[in-house]
Amino acid sequence: MLTFYFAPWSRSVGVHWLLEEIGARYERIHIDIRAKDGVPESYREVQPNKKVPAIDHNGTVVTERAAICLYLTEAFPDAQLAPPVGTADRAAFLTWLIYCDSVFDPAVSAHAQGISYRSGSFSFGSYEDMLANVRKRLARSKFVAGDNFTAADTQMASGLFFTMNVLKAMPNDPVFREYLSRTLSRPAYQRIMSVEKEIAEAGASANQPVMP
Repeated sequence: MLTFYFAPWSRSVGVHWLLEEIGARYERIHIDIRAKDGVPESYREVQPNKKVPAIDHNGTVVTERAAICLYLTEAFPDAQLAPPVGTADRAAFLTWLIYCDSVFDPAVSAHAQGISYRSGSFSFGSYEDMLANVRKRLARSKFVAGDNFTAADTQMASGLFFTMNVLKAMPNDPVFREYLSRTLSRPAYQRIMSVEKEIAEAGASANQPVMP
């Protein structure tokens, strides 16, 4: 049994997308992170910080997006959403999968909130360096880890779409638009967007992004 804890229009979108790409049967449990009284304390038993996403696979709970992605690609290898161990593409896959959480997210968040800091003050470095690095990679590579779509793309593309179209914290760059065109047109992404839109329209979120 595979259970997915999520909220629409949140950091769980990428994992939601990955689950659809894998094609495994799973149960969705919506965690209303915007509830007036806050996330129920009972959810802390699954995720200690009461954040999404999280998964429970046959009693094994996994939290943190990169860890979930690695776990799922290893648990469902037939989906071929991670390059073989020991290859150059595998190294790129691991680098960019972790980069999404360790550099991209915090740098964009700090920029969006207008926080000023010295690059050396935080491990994620400067927004400008992150922006240049992501653009350089996507300008020379069809997908973020190489020629093939991987789980790393579910995280990078979903994050890039949100930060460009909702936060307005990333530039409307042609390189980014072309990358999003290649990735967001995938049927698995369209399916999860339909689900998230339905939940959001039922009242789970007052802030809906512009649909691609």
